[in-house]
Amino acid sequence: MPKEAPLAEHDDNYVVMEEFERFSQKYDVFRRSFWDKHVKTEKSRRFYRTYRDTLDSWRKADGFTQRDYALRNASWHVSDLFTEYKENEDRREGFNDAFTLQREVADEAVEFESPEAAAIEIKRVARGFGADLVGITAMDLRWLYTEKFSDISGTARPNDIPEDLRSVIVTAQAMDYSLIRTAPSALSGAATGLGYSHDALVVLSLAQYLRNLGYRAIASMNDSALAIPFALQAGLGEYSRLGLLITKEFGPRVRLGKVFTDLPLAFDEPIRFGVKEFCDSCRRCADACPVGAIPHGDPSLKRYNKSNLKGVKKWSVDGEKCFGYWAAQNSDCAICVRVCPYNKDYSRWWMRCGRRLAATPIRRFLLWLDIKLGFGERVKPKNWWSRLGTSVSQGSR
Repeated sequence: MPKEAPLAEHDDNYVVMEEFERFSQKYDVFRRSFWDKHVKTEKSRRFYRTYRDTLDSWRKADGFTQRDYALRNASWHVSDLFTEYKENEDRREGFNDAFTLQREVADEAVEFESPEAAAIEIKRVARGFGADLVGITAMDLRWLYTEKFSDISGTARPNDIPEDLRSVIVTAQAMDYSLIRTAPSALSGAATGLGYSHDALVVLSLAQYLRNLGYRAIASMNDSALAIPFALQAGLGEYSRLGLLITKEFGPRVRLGKVFTDLPLAFDEPIRFGVKEFCDSCRRCADACPVGAIPHGDPSLKRYNKSNLKGVKKWSVDGEKCFGYWAAQNSDCAICVRVCPYNKDYSRWWMRCGRRLAATPIRRFLLWLDIKLGFGERVKPKNWWSRLGTSVSQGSR
């Protein structure tokens, strides 16, 4: 069995207990929306149709017009092409199944001076392909799904990720800050789609690079394994109250991808920069969630339903309530991401200063100031469009 990487189990916001059980993809709330009567409803069927069928679900409400849905669906187009390419083979790659759209592995393998040298090169290449963040950790069998589940045939089948691929490269793609600020809206859903479309390009290209070097590599997005624990182990960020990874560079505003490979690589270590302590004081995501899916209390072993992990002490989100709201409004939500005080534009130096101070005892003052200054408030989608028009007009001069 491959050596397991540490999961920063000294942290008290994500602790794996003795009663831990590995997770089946069948019970992911999105997979359940195809077979479980508690999640599969007429609203959920309509929700999925708005991404694929002729656009006829828009309404006059700001953020849900034809233009908003047109942009959201266009942002998903590249990701959808890969996902739908092998549906006739009962495969939805990137979401149910790992990618197989790769050329063969080279017969001769390039040798590296050391795992450290290999890791430096792989990170450089990943960033060259467009990865905003990249970290590396060891294969950890706890996070591989015990089985996969097909949305098309409604059948479970074995997870086909070889367990001897000992290195896991985890990538993160930033989602557009200005789009997220319009959540909830179909317009803000474009940030999600763009994240996945960029992620597909990065992981497929990186996996093919490794295969060209003579090493086995499998590209993966939401399929095959739980992404957040691997990202924590790879040092990309910390776990948070809203059930997502918080990164230093983009806060919770990221989409995650993975590449499994047999190339020996040096592993990164988990990081801490004050998220747990800040989340202990902050309830903005829980207060803002329209359906109360995010907990107000401390990390616990509580499971709301079968879509929660068993045996992990952490902040867990009620996926049934969360997805139910998505289905009701015909687009993903992201309110919790919008209001999170870590959701900032960290290209600005004063925002980076604020992030550092958030890890100090003055965090409560910073939380008050964050609210006082209006961070996290919703931007009207029509204002996003008008700013776009202004920038285009200025750029054409």
